[in-house]
Amino acid sequence: MDDATARNEPRQPVLTDPFGRDVTYLRVSVTDRCDFRCVYCMAENMTFLPKKDVLSLEELDRLCSAFISKGVRKLRLTGGEPLVRKNIMSLFRSLSRHIDTGALDEITVTTNGSQLVRFADELYDCGVRRINVSIDTLDPDKFRQITRWGDYDKVMEGLDAAKKAGLQIKLNAVALKGVNDIEIPRMIEWAHAQGHDLTLIETMPLGDIEGDRTDQYLPLSQVRASLMDRYTLTDIPYKTGGPARYVKVEETGGRLGFITPMTHNFCESCNRVRITCTGMLYMCLGQDDSADLRAALRASEGDELLLQAIDEAIGRKPKGHDFIIDRDRKAPAVSRHMSMTGG
Repeated sequence: MDDATARNEPRQPVLTDPFGRDVTYLRVSVTDRCDFRCVYCMAENMTFLPKKDVLSLEELDRLCSAFISKGVRKLRLTGGEPLVRKNIMSLFRSLSRHIDTGALDEITVTTNGSQLVRFADELYDCGVRRINVSIDTLDPDKFRQITRWGDYDKVMEGLDAAKKAGLQIKLNAVALKGVNDIEIPRMIEWAHAQGHDLTLIETMPLGDIEGDRTDQYLPLSQVRASLMDRYTLTDIPYKTGGPARYVKVEETGGRLGFITPMTHNFCESCNRVRITCTGMLYMCLGQDDSADLRAALRASEGDELLLQAIDEAIGRKPKGHDFIIDRDRKAPAVSRHMSMTGG
């Protein structure tokens, strides 16, 4: 086998959980900080982590590389808002070496779009080809209400910059009852006219958000039933590696995804684990069990302890989560905010 063939030869997954699922997708939060304060994600007056607790960019590179060596094929950098972290593009650039060697299929990023005017071209240069942008409304006033601090025009400019840079864009919208439910058809038609996919997401009971989630929760089964009165939705097998189930909207020709952790969970096919910016590995978004990889990282310059810690943690990956939102259960399913594990 020549070198070129070796580089492009897919490696067999090494990380397999107790239920036979191969872990090939790693989501890494590079910061808990964000320049928005979305009402379903975090409280307005958040207390963020001290710098000493957060992994350095070099440690994040080492951690991601360890997972790639064990068969992870897709890497997503998240936050908070990942693009507000100082010198974050140096991490993207360093990790792109794994795409060059064929060890990694893709690096993607989830962003609120506020920094895309600055970074879209550089993201493309670093090997990023797809991005997820979180946007829950096309109404500027409502956008400010949902994000508290967000600038709608700045995000729209960022989307234009990303499109011009050649990045494929998937828009993520959290469906919120009484907030953006009536404009979902408009969002579908606008996104598809721009050449973007749109994915709708059910709100999840993560962290104390200073509000009652029962007032926000909108089952996507209801949304889909309503959309079918207006559009022809055809199930398609399209996958991006995440949990979304996709349909084609025949009238627009575009793709619409549904992420339904509440009404129809996707645990049976879960290939993902998540790492916080402090190096805590969560094997399930909806469970509190975790593994401290920062300790293993900092205990030795070599990776033997780190790789052992990863193996031990994957051996504890649970079968699934048990999210519930109702009037009787006010407390979140887990105490950590969505911004800690990046969704």
